[in-house]
Amino acid sequence: MEMKKRISLELRNRTPAEVAELVVDNCRTSDGEVEGLTDDFKELEFLSMVNVGLTSLAKLPSLPKLRKLELSDNNISGHLETLSEKSPNLTYLNLSGNKIKELSNVEALQNLKNLKSLDLFNCEITTLEEYRESIFELLPQVTYLDGFDQEDNEAPDSEADADDDEGEDGAGATGDYDDEDDEEEEEVSEGREVGLSYLMKEKIQDEEDDDDYAEEEDGKGPLLRQFIHR
Repeated sequence: MEMKKRISLELRNRTPAEVAELVVDNCRTSDGEVEGLTDDFKELEFLSMVNVGLTSLAKLPSLPKLRKLELSDNNISGHLETLSEKSPNLTYLNLSGNKIKELSNVEALQNLKNLKSLDLFNCEITTLEEYRESIFELLPQVTYLDGFDQEDNEAPDSEADADDDEGEDGAGATGDYDDEDDEEEEEVSEGREVGLSYLMKEKIQDEEDDDDYAEEEDGKGPLLRQFIHR
């Protein structure tokens, strides 16, 4: 599907100015350029154009509120100065799987003063000696490169997701534990009632047996005395 048509479908009866997020992954451009996006998408904050055949960002419109841009698995090799001109407030940029080979290819990103996270995974540039050190030196505003900071700490978004998952699992475990406790308490309570009834029944039976024994003892007593007397 062509990018223009895909964008038209994604609008879903909205005007471009009403769209904050737009995903057009796996569609196709006719000439490797951005198509169908205009300056009217002025409220756009998240844009994903993964695997759409892009070779250039020259026709990217002005998107002043854009914060997150996904461009992985395209054929972009450089000329990234357009990003700072059209989307100066970017904080996250994913260029993984593109044709980025040299440090000079990403030098233009120095003008993205708010850029905090950059992903170049599966780009040829990652094979350069001291790749990470060089990128952090070239782009001092970047905190996370390929998901990790200079001390190999994972980006906070991933950590937050992990915490949420643990919290949900933990809540579930606690709930199951409480249910098991309730069931055990009910079983113990029932066991106590059954045990008490059984003990009471045994006591009553023992008392009846004692009475029978007493009567038999009294009955046999005179006979025994007569036998001894003889």
